[in-house]
Amino acid sequence: MTKYIGSHFTALHGLDKVFSEAKKIGANSISFFLKNPRKWFSKSLDNNIIQNFKKNMKKYSFTNNQILPHASYLINLCNPDITKRTLSKKSFLEEVIMCEKLGIKYINVHPGNYLVKDNVKLCFKLASSVINEILYETENVCIVLENTSGNGTSIGCSFEDLYEIINCIKQSSRIGICIDTCHLFSYGYNISNLENVKNIFFKFNKIIGFNYLKGMHINDSIGDLGSKVDRHANLGFGKIGTDIFSFIIKNKIFDNIPLILETKIQSLRKDEIIWLKSFI
Repeated sequence: MTKYIGSHFTALHGLDKVFSEAKKIGANSISFFLKNPRKWFSKSLDNNIIQNFKKNMKKYSFTNNQILPHASYLINLCNPDITKRTLSKKSFLEEVIMCEKLGIKYINVHPGNYLVKDNVKLCFKLASSVINEILYETENVCIVLENTSGNGTSIGCSFEDLYEIINCIKQSSRIGICIDTCHLFSYGYNISNLENVKNIFFKFNKIIGFNYLKGMHINDSIGDLGSKVDRHANLGFGKIGTDIFSFIIKNKIFDNIPLILETKIQSLRKDEIIWLKSFI
């Protein structure tokens, strides 16, 4: 059993420093923003940063299966406005190319927001179309869609929504899913009950397939079941309870993928990693 249990880290002090930060809290998987998540574009990666990133990745015994960076918050792959959608595509393409330069296999992104309710079905097609274009223009990186909590006008809340998008991807080997436990619960999947958990993941496998599961965000939820509130809590301090988290660690289905903590109080993540590892 190989579990990659880690955390989201800041890269403010340099992308090449994230591995040493992970080591400090016992993390063997990592997430981070490749650039300022509130900006569309960034300056080109310095060659020294690229080389140091690869050197430290090897030094701290990380493989690209243990790294799941998060794309910018501004990106909306299904914006019905073609000018704004093109801006999102260019911004996301920049990040995918950054991953290729750094030797990163995956990048996590939210599917987007439909903005106009009548356009929901259209937006599945728009998101798929943008992803197909980016995959065509790049070579290796796998785009990993994250389920959303249903707040606002977000798409990708349900397994059916996510299937609508990935079913239209031409390079199926370069698309995946990241399940966020807080988002899952907030949307309405009752993962606070262990019997429900088994049924929910059975449903995921039937609709999408575990072969598409490339990572997870391990978070408790401040909001109630079905609240559509995207507010993370530390493990055991929210409304989900702890059974789901021990289930994930004990189940081999979730081996060999990044299991990333994005919990509210970062100083507790070292203890959360220790607790999660106790179930291995």
